Amino acid sequence: MQGWYHSWIAALRIARRDAWRAKGRSSLVLAMLALPIVGVSAADLTLRSAELSPEQTLTRMIGAADARVSHSYMSGPINQNPDGTRSAPVGGYKDYDPSKSPREKPEPVESLLPAGTQVIKDSSGYTKVRTTHGLLDAQLRELDTHSPLVKGMITLNRGRLPEAPGEVIATQAFLKDSGYFVGSSVTPRGATSPYKIVGAYELPDELARPELIAPPGTLIAPLNKALVASGGRALSPDEKYLVKVGGAGVTWDAVKAANAKGLVVISRAVILDPPADSEIPLYRDEPKAMYERDRNKTIETAILATVVGLAMLEICLLAGPAFAVGARRSRRQLGLVGANGGDRRHIRSIVLSGGLVLGAVAAVLGSVVGVLLTVVLRPVLEDTLGNRFGGFDFRPLELAGIALLAVVTGLLAAIVPAVNASRQTVLASLTGRRGIRRANRVLPVIGLIAVAAGAAIALYGTTSKLGSTVVAGGSALAELGIVALTPVLVGLFGRIGRWLPLSPRLALRDAVRNRGRTAPAVAAVLAAVAGTVAVATYQQSSDVQLRHEYQAELPHGTGLLEATENSAYKEVPALREALSKDLPLAQRADVDRLVVGKPSCESFSSDPGCGRAEIITPKDQRCPLYEDAKGSAAFSDAQRKELRQDWRCQEPRHGTQHSVVVGDEKVLSVLAVTDPGSVAALKAGQAVSFDKRQIKDGKLTLRIITEQGEDDIMRGRYDETPGEDKVLTVHQAPDSTESWGLDLILPPAAAKGIGLVTAPVGSYFSLDGTPATEQRQRIAGEIDRMGVDASLRIEAGYQGDNSLVMLALAVFAGLVTIGAAGIATGLAQADAEADLKTLAAVGAAPRVRRTLSGFQCGVVALMGVVLGSAAGILPAVGLRLTQQREADALYRESIEQGYSAITEAVPFVPISVPWETLGGLIVVVPLGAALLAALVTRSSGALARRAAG
Repeated sequence: MQGWYHSWIAALRIARRDAWRAKGRSSLVLAMLALPIVGVSAADLTLRSAELSPEQTLTRMIGAADARVSHSYMSGPINQNPDGTRSAPVGGYKDYDPSKSPREKPEPVESLLPAGTQVIKDSSGYTKVRTTHGLLDAQLRELDTHSPLVKGMITLNRGRLPEAPGEVIATQAFLKDSGYFVGSSVTPRGATSPYKIVGAYELPDELARPELIAPPGTLIAPLNKALVASGGRALSPDEKYLVKVGGAGVTWDAVKAANAKGLVVISRAVILDPPADSEIPLYRDEPKAMYERDRNKTIETAILATVVGLAMLEICLLAGPAFAVGARRSRRQLGLVGANGGDRRHIRSIVLSGGLVLGAVAAVLGSVVGVLLTVVLRPVLEDTLGNRFGGFDFRPLELAGIALLAVVTGLLAAIVPAVNASRQTVLASLTGRRGIRRANRVLPVIGLIAVAAGAAIALYGTTSKLGSTVVAGGSALAELGIVALTPVLVGLFGRIGRWLPLSPRLALRDAVRNRGRTAPAVAAVLAAVAGTVAVATYQQSSDVQLRHEYQAELPHGTGLLEATENSAYKEVPALREALSKDLPLAQRADVDRLVVGKPSCESFSSDPGCGRAEIITPKDQRCPLYEDAKGSAAFSDAQRKELRQDWRCQEPRHGTQHSVVVGDEKVLSVLAVTDPGSVAALKAGQAVSFDKRQIKDGKLTLRIITEQGEDDIMRGRYDETPGEDKVLTVHQAPDSTESWGLDLILPPAAAKGIGLVTAPVGSYFSLDGTPATEQRQRIAGEIDRMGVDASLRIEAGYQGDNSLVMLALAVFAGLVTIGAAGIATGLAQADAEADLKTLAAVGAAPRVRRTLSGFQCGVVALMGVVLGSAAGILPAVGLRLTQQREADALYRESIEQGYSAITEAVPFVPISVPWETLGGLIVVVPLGAALLAALVTRSSGALARRAAG
C-alpha cells in the first residue's frame, strides 16, 4: 500500500513538471477541460440563485400581507390548489357553463371578508402611454406604496414614492423604453392631464415590465372618466386585494370559505404549510396530474445525461491526442523509468497523472472562474432572466460534482495514450523507435455492432411513442459505433494514396500508419460535424416544410394598412396620406367598417353603448356541427366525418380583422378578384358576398345588434340574439374566388341607403415595385410619430431565413475541425521529425516541410468531415420520419373522428439535405485547416543526424 502511494506521488510530481514545461500544450488541454466547467458551474450558481425560497416568492408577490385575494369571475363557488395558481368550478369544468358567468361587476371583495381585516386594493390595467417615440403598451397601477403591506413588492431605486394626485413612479423598463426620466411628465393616451414621474422603481420578479404606479383613485379612475367623455373605451382594471388578518394568518379553512364565495386566495400560511392532497377539494374534481408540471423529468434527465456524455466524449477525443503528444515527447523519460526498474504500471500512472493534474487544475480554475463570472455579471444575468436573485445560493456538493467532471474527463482522455505508452519497450523508448503494434480487432467489431444496433434503435424510434427520444438515443449509439470504427475507416482512406502527389501521399500514409494519433482527432471532428450536419439537415427540412405550408394573407405585392384599435378612426385619413406619400403605390383602395353605437367601441365589446353588425346565416345553411349546444361532441365519429365533407362545414382558408367592409371596386382590383360580375355589381352599388352559406335566394341578412344578451351569436345561439335585421340584395362571387378573409363588401351608397353608419379603418393597396428598406422605415417612423396603433402588412411571400443558423453551425464545426486537426498535426510533426530530416538530407526543398504539414492537417480534417457528414444524416432523417408518422397519424385520426375534411392538405414532412452547408464543410473547412497549418509551420528545420533504426 505504501509503495503504491509513493509511486503515485512520484508520478504526479513528474506529471506536474512535464505540464509546466510544455506550457502551450498544457494550456490547450486546460482550456478544453475548463471551459465546460466554467459554463456549467456558472449556470448552476445562476439558476440556483434565481430559484427563490417560498418566503422570498411570497414577499415579492404579496409583500408583508397574509394573503392576496381576487375574484375568480366564475359563477358560484370554486376550488383551488394551495398556491392559488389553479382553480376550477366546484364539480369541475365538465358541467360548467361559461355563459352563466356574471357579466356585471362582481361584489367588492371588502364586503366578503371578515370584519376587522386590513385590506389594501391593488388595481391594474393595460393601456397605451404616449412617449418620446410614440406609443408604448404599459401597465397602469394604483397602489398605496406607503402601506407596510407593500414592503418587498417593489424596490425604489431613486426619487421618492408618489404622494399627491398627478404623481407617479415608473419602472426602470418603462423609462428605458419611453425615453423619459425622473422628473419627466407622462400622459396615458386619452388622459386630459399629464403625470409627473417622481421616482424610479423595479419589480424584483418582472424587471422588463413597463409600469406606472399612482396613489389609489388618481390614475385609472380619472383616465376612464376622460375616455368615456371622449367616446373612448374605458379600462377594465384587474383588482387584487392585499389582506392582513393577524394571528395565524389565512388558514386553509379560511381559503376554502373564501372559495365558496368565488374568491381565489394566495395565502402565506397555506403555501408555507400546505395541506395534504386528501384535504384539497380541487383534486377530487380534477386529477392532480392535470395541475402538475415537469412530468417528463425522466426523459429530460436522460437527454441531459446523453448531452453531457457526448460532450465529455468530444473533449476526450480532442484532449487525447494532446496527451499522446506529451507521452511521445517524453518517451525517453519514460524509457529511463523502465530502465531503472519501473514496470508498465508505473508508465501508465505517469501518463494518467498528466490527465489527473490537468483535470484537477481545470476543475479548480473552471469552478473559480465560473463563480467569479456569475458574481461579477450578476446584474447582466438578472436582466437577462428578468428577475433579481434572492441571494447567491452556493451548493458545494453540486459545484464539486461539476468540477469532478473535469478530473474524470482528463483521466479518460489520458487512458489510451497511457496504455499505448506502457506497451513500448524500454529499448524502443530510449532509441526513439516507434515500434509496431497490431491493430485492435475487437474494437471494430464492437463499433460495427454499435452502428447496427443504433441504426435499428433509431429506426424503431420512428414508430415508437417516445419517438424523438429513442431516435436521439439510437443515433448517439450509432455515432459511438462510428467513432470505434474510425481506425478501420482511416485505413480505408489510405488506399487512395497511390494516386496522389508526393506531399499529400506522405501525409495520408503517415496518418494511416499512425492511427493511434489520427483516429482520435478524426473522431473528434466526426462528432462535431455529425452534430452540425444533423441540426443543419433538420433545420433545412423544417424550413422547406414551413415554406410549403405558408399561406399568404394577401396577393403577392399587395398590402393592408389598418388601425388595430377602433378608437383611432379619426387618425386613419392621416395614415392613408402617409401611405401614399412614403410607399410606391400602384393603387389604393380605402375601406371603412360598419359602426353600431359609439365609433370608438371595439369590434366585440359588450360595454354600454357598443354594438356590432353580424351576418346571419340561414338556418338550413349552417353547419350542424356548430348548431348543437354541445358542439361537435353531440355527433358520432362517423357523423362528424360525413359532415366535414358537407359544403356548409367548409371553413375559409383566410381570416381578417374586419370581414365586412365598405368599399368600391378598387378593393377587388387590389385583391386580384377579376370576376366581371363582382366588379360590375360594386360599380352598380350592389354588395358582393364571398360566402355562399350566408346567401339564400340572392338575399343576405345583416343583423344590427345593439345589446348583447345571454343567448348571443358569439355564444353560438343565432336565433335568440336581439337586433334589427337589414336584408340586402347581393351578388355572389364564384366559389373559386379567393376573398382573402372578406365575407362581404358593401358599396358606400348601399350602406348609406339602409341607414348604416361607417368609420374609416384602413386601406388595401398594391405596389409599383418592391419598397426599399428606407421607404418602409419612413412609413413606420411616420406611424410612430402619429402615435397611432396601426399595422402595416405587405405580402412578400415566405420570408423564413435560417442562413444565420446555418452559418453559426458551420463556424462551430469549422473551429472544432481546425482545432482537432491542428492537434493531430502537432503530434504528426513530433513523430515525423526524423522523416523531415531525411527529406532535408536528400535535397528536398524547404517548402516541402510546410506543404507536408498543411496536407497532414487537411487530411485529418477531410476524413473527419466526410465521416461526420455521413453520420449526421441518420438522426435528422430519424427525427423527420418520426414527425412524418406523428403528423400522418394525427391527420388520419382527425379525419376518422370528423375534426378535419379529406380535402385538407395531407401532411408534408420533407427531408432536405443542406448541400451548401455540406459543401462548405467538405471543401472549405479542410482547405482552410490545411492553409492555416501550412502558414504557421516553419519552412526549415535544423539538419541533424537521424537516430538509427
